[in-house]
Amino acid sequence: MDRVLTSRNGPWIAGGLIGLIAVALAHFGNPGNMGFCVACFTRDIAGALGFHRAGVVQYIRPEIPGFILGSFISSLAFREYSPRGGSSPAVRFALGVFAMLGALVFLGCPWRAYLRVAGGDWNAIYGVGGLIVGVFIGIIFLWGGFSLGAAEANPKPAGLVMPLLAAGLLALLFLAPKFGENAPVFFSASGPGSMHAPVLMALGAGLIVGWLAQRSRFCTVGAIRDFLMMGDAYLLKGIIAFTVVAFAANYGLGKFKPGFESQPVAHTDQLWNFLGMVLSGLAFTLAGGCPGRQLIMAGEGDSDAGVFVLGMIAGAAVAHNFSAASSGAGIGAYGMHVTIIGLVFCVCVGLMFREKGE
Repeated sequence: MDRVLTSRNGPWIAGGLIGLIAVALAHFGNPGNMGFCVACFTRDIAGALGFHRAGVVQYIRPEIPGFILGSFISSLAFREYSPRGGSSPAVRFALGVFAMLGALVFLGCPWRAYLRVAGGDWNAIYGVGGLIVGVFIGIIFLWGGFSLGAAEANPKPAGLVMPLLAAGLLALLFLAPKFGENAPVFFSASGPGSMHAPVLMALGAGLIVGWLAQRSRFCTVGAIRDFLMMGDAYLLKGIIAFTVVAFAANYGLGKFKPGFESQPVAHTDQLWNFLGMVLSGLAFTLAGGCPGRQLIMAGEGDSDAGVFVLGMIAGAAVAHNFSAASSGAGIGAYGMHVTIIGLVFCVCVGLMFREKGE
């Protein structure tokens, strides 16, 4: 199986399996068209830890620590655990913040954008279009010599930070400890945060996907970048298989509901569906991969990816504490503001971080 995943056909297999698992998780309890959403799930975790107080999106999603630990175990097993870091960490943290803000204006990460299309949510077509535009703008900066600098090898224990944090999240989920009268974690009683697949099923799915993505290099942003930049369709196979299999599974289960209106956890403001994902696509490209890929790299020991993930958690807190996150009713009061600020920031980063001589 490992030979298949690391072959030229690996993305077909990995993408198809991940798409199938995503639909299964939605069928067994996750919100509609949200079998996997790294942005939404990270947002829920931020809420569970009290970083924001939006009561309908608070839950420690076991899929996220599962991704990290699955990648960590896989990288150890195949001797690809490689602690590294030091490539403009503060900038990467800020890129994580703005990537999350853009995703929460759209209401989904790139993974969920494709799952929404596969479920018949045509609003997500604007999001996918915005993602492609954002990645293309990032490519223009890459052609111009953009680089956040080279990462350096770190001591072996340095790569354990994110796997240990993932294990800590699972401990909080399963043990639900209390200190005095207050619990250190919050769980939604209603709304998307209250909807979830059985815990062990979700954790198992996360571990499997972490392994699949680590071996196949599955990345929804890298696929577009490589195809537009170099004509390399290797990773693009994964997106195609992911979307097609998710569509087939939705159709077979009677969950394919085409249209714009009344889609689960989605809004119909198409301009900001588009621009939110332009921001996310650009931020992910400058950082070197989609949010799922960042989690996988963090599991492999990449502390720069770990810093980006922490930036996403902070971005979730900003989005909800400052009324920038969207809902099914439309974009937040300050969603437009943070999107424009984020686009300006990312363009400035793209212009300023050019290697000499380029």
